[in-house]
Amino acid sequence: MSLSLDGRYAGPDSPRDMGWVMPYAHTDVARDHLTSLWGPATTALLGRVNAEGFLGFWPTVVGADGVDPRDEAFARWLVGTDKVVLSSTLGQAPWERTTIVDAPAARVVADLRAAKGGDILVLSSASVIKELLRAGEVDRLALTVFPVFLGGGPRLFDDGLPAGQWELVSQSAGAHGTLALVYDRVTAVDA
Repeated sequence: MSLSLDGRYAGPDSPRDMGWVMPYAHTDVARDHLTSLWGPATTALLGRVNAEGFLGFWPTVVGADGVDPRDEAFARWLVGTDKVVLSSTLGQAPWERTTIVDAPAARVVADLRAAKGGDILVLSSASVIKELLRAGEVDRLALTVFPVFLGGGPRLFDDGLPAGQWELVSQSAGAHGTLALVYDRVTAVDA
């Protein structure tokens, strides 16, 4: 999930405007961070809005001239991996290897966990991440923090989340002060 320094995932004018991320998303630290996340994942979980954005853009990167190899590798992974899109409005998937599910995110994740497979990667879908955090169904938080204040807009970490402890397992800093952070949830077994 991409966050501003003041904890926002979108600006005050539109929850869909991610233009503020673009000056920082093309840095080595941001690209390497994303690469480390999708490698072990066998399922991409997205909300409908993010699915439309991700799956409308990333397939066009495959084979495009001048594309960073890390971006093309992610695009190939996204096209080829199983995708689950949470939506109450889509009747069928317009994308290959995609299942549309109209169910709570926590139940969908429980079902995916019960099936054999690798990691489930939620791709920047704040509504999905928020629901999974409230349900205690997030094992790892991967954040890219960009050095900008948006001054308003929705926050990822709302009041009322269950109390818990997280352990920093990976960190890197890059151009412009971009931070890539990975936290694992500390469970009773870990403590």
